[in-house]
Amino acid sequence: MESKDSKLQTAVSHWSYRFVSNGVPLADFNDVSAQINKWDEWCEAWENKGHIHALLGDNASAEGFNLSASEHYNTAAVCCHFGKFLFVHKPDIMKKTHNFAVEYHKKSMSLANPFGERVSISWNNIHMQGNLRKPNNVENPPVLIMCMGLDSAKEEMETNEKVFLERGIATLTFDGPGQGEAEYDAAICPEYEGPVSAVIDYLETRSDINPKKIAVWGVSLGGYYAPRAASFDDRLKACISLTGPFNWNNIFDRIPSLTKEAFIHRSKCSSEEEARDFASRMDLSGCAQNIKCPLYIVGGALDRVVPPEESKLLADAVKGDVVFNMIEDGTHVANNRIYKYRTQSADWLSSILKG
Repeated sequence: MESKDSKLQTAVSHWSYRFVSNGVPLADFNDVSAQINKWDEWCEAWENKGHIHALLGDNASAEGFNLSASEHYNTAAVCCHFGKFLFVHKPDIMKKTHNFAVEYHKKSMSLANPFGERVSISWNNIHMQGNLRKPNNVENPPVLIMCMGLDSAKEEMETNEKVFLERGIATLTFDGPGQGEAEYDAAICPEYEGPVSAVIDYLETRSDINPKKIAVWGVSLGGYYAPRAASFDDRLKACISLTGPFNWNNIFDRIPSLTKEAFIHRSKCSSEEEARDFASRMDLSGCAQNIKCPLYIVGGALDRVVPPEESKLLADAVKGDVVFNMIEDGTHVANNRIYKYRTQSADWLSSILKG
């Protein structure tokens, strides 16, 4: 039997919980993990899984079963997303699979309940694409801005959005600089308060949400972006940070090799040394004390990507109201223990925005 290369082994060992908690069937993860032996085979294998689910969506749609079709298309999108998420060494293949993820997710949103609206928000000559979903039977709901991480994108967020929508909170997931649809034209932006403020500006133009009740959420590197934005924009009424770094330089030399390669690629740096210098701009130590809104922080004590000490640094730096949920048996983003923070953070946010 041919042995699996080290990058593939890293992907399989690090990401199974994340895939399953965000909508990939466990059987599909096991199939791909067993069927391929090289990292170079990863993206195509996941795209093929995506097409299988998309065909099920086509069949359900043709028979008028729109909710079933939406679910199948969402699974297709998530499979394709996870094919491309760290496949930066072959950008043409990555982008082809990414395009399928986007198109399948568009189909899913158009048939979902509640349905999703695709929006475009301009910032610094970048067109940031987002998905806005509003809860059923709630007039002018509060809204949660959802910030992606280094390798996540809006097409991955269905299961994360659900807990907030069920509690009457609208969600706006978006691809910022260096993320998702914006990663090809723009580098990662350490000063992420800029993109988030532009999203808030956009939301204030809409008459169908409550512009006075806007919160921000971020996952992984987005768990840096969200409190960074809250440090600078007082229009945010609450902030949720999921296992984000306090200072990216603290962990740069410890992150897995695939994650480091993705950071170098998406920061548009030409070398590891240049990327390390770039990472020095991603530091909350000079601004976290300015956060005025309530903050919910999740840490994973078993996190091998962002050490749990980073979450503790954020909790210690802020001066206002903080809930610090350190999950002792949690991995990165505590994806292996989502039942210990997803509903809890959603209930916390609901009590603030709807209180």
